[in-house]
Amino acid sequence: MSGKYVIGVDYGTESGRAVLVEIAGGREVASAVWSYGDGVIDDRLPGSGRLLEPDWALQNPLDYIEVLKRTIPAVLSQSGVSPDNVIGVGTDFTACTMLPVKADGTPLCTLPEYAADPHAWVKLWKHHAAQPEADAVNALAAQRREPWLSRYGGRISSEWFLPKAWQILNEAPDIYAAADRLIEAADWIVWQLTGQERRNSCSAGYKALWHKRDGYPAHDFLRALDPRLEFLVEEKLCGDVYPLGVRAGGLTPAMAALTGLREGTAVCVGNVDAHVAVPACTVTGPGKLVMIMGTSLCHMVMGHDERMAEGICGVVEDGIVPGYFGYEAGQSAVGDIFAWFTENCAPYRGQDVHARLEEAASRLKPGQSGLLALDWWNGNRSVLVNADLTGMILGCTLSTRPEEIYRALIEATAFGTNKIIKSFTENGINIDEIFVCGGLPQKNRMLMQIFADVTGREMRIAASAQTPALGSAMHAAVAAGPEKGGYAGIAEAAAGMASLKAERFVPDKGNREIYGKLFAEYERLHDYFGRGENDVMKRLKEIRLGVTAD
Repeated sequence: MSGKYVIGVDYGTESGRAVLVEIAGGREVASAVWSYGDGVIDDRLPGSGRLLEPDWALQNPLDYIEVLKRTIPAVLSQSGVSPDNVIGVGTDFTACTMLPVKADGTPLCTLPEYAADPHAWVKLWKHHAAQPEADAVNALAAQRREPWLSRYGGRISSEWFLPKAWQILNEAPDIYAAADRLIEAADWIVWQLTGQERRNSCSAGYKALWHKRDGYPAHDFLRALDPRLEFLVEEKLCGDVYPLGVRAGGLTPAMAALTGLREGTAVCVGNVDAHVAVPACTVTGPGKLVMIMGTSLCHMVMGHDERMAEGICGVVEDGIVPGYFGYEAGQSAVGDIFAWFTENCAPYRGQDVHARLEEAASRLKPGQSGLLALDWWNGNRSVLVNADLTGMILGCTLSTRPEEIYRALIEATAFGTNKIIKSFTENGINIDEIFVCGGLPQKNRMLMQIFADVTGREMRIAASAQTPALGSAMHAAVAAGPEKGGYAGIAEAAAGMASLKAERFVPDKGNREIYGKLFAEYERLHDYFGRGENDVMKRLKEIRLGVTAD
């Protein structure tokens, strides 16, 4: 096949996917997926069988290499595209997903002397065992009135880089000492592809507290937090941070042989899955909220200036698209909640369980079940930023049906999104339109209608079912540049490669009125259990941890 092509590789929670995209028009020619061999490691370590404590979530970095080995040759084979016509490769990752490595990039968990220590492995984004460290960071930053704290909604998450790094230092100082680098998986995979260590500005800004003008938190703050952390940046991070879309380097000979691509093929700096999906939804300017719906949910919007809002996951200059301040918020579990219910509570079995529940639940009217839920099955990312919060369903009776619970869980995630939108708009972060992408919008029309009814906003859906991978491919086209047949910037790439579906989800006025009443009750429960009036969720978790330890 003639023409020019790029490849985007999206590293998700359970698997990695490669998409081969034609630069002229953005046609997705071929795709391939590979599920990680070790998956999400949250029970026991591979090899040693060492049991993990609650709230741990790890991965094997060798699975990330296996994704390249299996998926890129597959898309080349499926398509018949010559490697000579592939001008760039882009990658994205869940974040913060980080790992300790040696100076040459070797992960500590691959070395026999460290393999039995869980701190030597990749800490996946949803690793929440660093909550004590996050609490201490927040308390000290608030006490000192650190200026960077407000850029993260007044509270940072246990999912982020500093708490995870500090947990390694506290619980496994030998692993911390052995690590020449602590690095985002998004940057590590680019290092493997190119032989060049390049920290991307998106991960650094949203997950590692880096600021374009101010840099990382100051030495005196890190020293006050823990004297051993004073030189964290110089000792464990590469000093340079690179803008999105720039060329990190070219494929090494080893990676060219592994993937079947040509040596020297352009590779762009890494990116975060949610952020790279924004231009793949055609969005390259302010006032347009993009929701990436999958196992979790990320809310991305851009503005002309830097504003503060409770519970945002960060505001980063050039963090999504150059020239704008990018805002992020999110929910720690959405699809994961529905999966939990279908796997553990639904009476149906088989691959059509979601379809059967959706069909039954769609016959219900808003409020008909008498149920109300809090969507905190994996903690609350926004606006409370507390991984110790847990889920709740209120109103169950002996006549409650599975489809009623299923619908209540979907409604709860929509209420959580509405709370985030409310926080944005009340703080002057304008939202004129909403765009949605990810696996869930492609599968569940009822879910999309509920989100439209709860938020009172029309929903537009990305045409691509693989928006992060498409977004990474678009950035690869920018890294290759016009001289190779690519694009000069991401706005041009979006105009040439991204599109939307014709279908829109428009709010139903009657449903909107009932959901307004239910949302008011959701907010009462949200504040009662989430703002300290009743900390029963935390106390129950403490009791559980105590019993588990015995």
